[in-house]
Amino acid sequence: MVWYIVRRLLQVIPVFFGATLLIYFMVFALPGDPIIALGGDRGLNPAVADALRAEYNLDKPFIVQYLIFVGGIFVGDFGTSFSGQPVSDILARTFPVTLRLALLAVTIETVLGILIGLFSGLRKGKLFDSSALVVSLLFISVPIFVTAFVAQYIFGVKLGIARTTVGAGAPWEDLILPAVVLASVSFAYIVRLTRTSVIENLNEDFVRTATAKGLSRPRVIRVHILRNSMIPVVTYIGTDFGLLMVGATVTEGIFNVPGVGNTLYQAIIRSEGPTVVSFVTVMVIIYLVANLLIDVLYGFLDPRIRYAK
Repeated sequence: MVWYIVRRLLQVIPVFFGATLLIYFMVFALPGDPIIALGGDRGLNPAVADALRAEYNLDKPFIVQYLIFVGGIFVGDFGTSFSGQPVSDILARTFPVTLRLALLAVTIETVLGILIGLFSGLRKGKLFDSSALVVSLLFISVPIFVTAFVAQYIFGVKLGIARTTVGAGAPWEDLILPAVVLASVSFAYIVRLTRTSVIENLNEDFVRTATAKGLSRPRVIRVHILRNSMIPVVTYIGTDFGLLMVGATVTEGIFNVPGVGNTLYQAIIRSEGPTVVSFVTVMVIIYLVANLLIDVLYGFLDPRIRYAK
């Protein structure tokens, strides 16, 4: 198991450098001068512009800028925003909010998705199965911003059981409704993935053998069907966590959540290159760590994967 984890760690290193190099190139090496853009229509004094370029290392060759940026990451320095605020401070303020939102969303979609997908697969063709398929198709088809506005109107305006916008400090109770909205699409995919995987495993020989041995139905479902059905579901949930951290932009904007997505969107609008690069780099790291954890979980669920070349 240790060598399996080491191999996965070694695979993460080139992906990290390749992804961060591409992000840095897309933000700073493409045509357009972010320092000139800071001056707007009035422009900047040339001396001030040169000083800012030197401060943000934009007067150095591209590869040197990139190496300084990456070197800073390893010591916890994510640079300084054009407003003079350390990006690490902005991250420290916004990241916990988005992390809580994503954790809530993943918990909701995982618990409900697996339970409904499991019962749907075990009752294939029955009313519950048909209803689950219709509901999941509805969530997949409707854009998330429509779901968000409908949820705000029903639960916030008509029923009054949730706040339509998140309050100061983003308390957990205010994040529940945005998390439900954020989880809605992924919940539908988990239902369908779990259902399909359960139906496939129901017809496998090891399930028939376990039943013939006299094992109870709940034990067959828990040990032989559910565990073997989780590999594709776990894959999806792992990648989805990284996507939720990035894709929370729309939901955070609608519910006024002071998180990473909302801040990243504002940074893009203001052409805040250092903030955009640092935020997206953190997203890449989260995505890689999530996938690494999923690979380790693979090895636990199916030991054959640990020994595969």
